[in-house]
Amino acid sequence: MVTNCHLHFDHCGNNPLFAHTPIPVQATELAAARRGGYTIDGLVDFPGATYEQITGETQIAPGLWIIPTPGHTDGHQSLVVQHDDGTVILAGQAHDVASHFTADHLAHRAARDGLTPPAPSWQPWMDRLLTFDPRRVLFAHDNSVWEP
Repeated sequence: MVTNCHLHFDHCGNNPLFAHTPIPVQATELAAARRGGYTIDGLVDFPGATYEQITGETQIAPGLWIIPTPGHTDGHQSLVVQHDDGTVILAGQAHDVASHFTADHLAHRAARDGLTPPAPSWQPWMDRLLTFDPRRVLFAHDNSVWEP
C-alpha cells in the first residue's frame, strides 16, 4: 500500500513505480487532482493506478489510521501509526513546519485547560490527532520532529 498526504507532484511523484498497488486517497483529493491544473496529470492517472477512494477517517490496517487533515488541500490526510512504543503521526503538510503544530497544540491545550477567550485557534482536526497521544509527529517539508 502507498499513502500520500495529498497528490501534488512532490508527494505523489513516485507513485507510478508502484503500479497496481492500492493507494488510499480522500475522494475530494482525487477529484481535485483529476480536474487538471492541480499537479502533473501523468502522476495521477498512470497505467496501473489503483486508488481506493475514502471519505473521512479510515483504519486501513491494525494500528494504521488515515485521518483527514484539510488545509493545505481540501483532501489532505495524515497517517497515524500506532505501535507498542508509542504513536507516530506522518502529518505531511497538515502543518508546514513543526512550530506550527506546536502552536496549534498549545492553543488546544489552553482551551482544554479553561483559558477564556480570546484564545488562539487551532485546526479542528487537532482534536482527533491528539486523541492518539502522539510521541512523535513528522512533517513533509520540515526536518524538525515534534515531540511532547
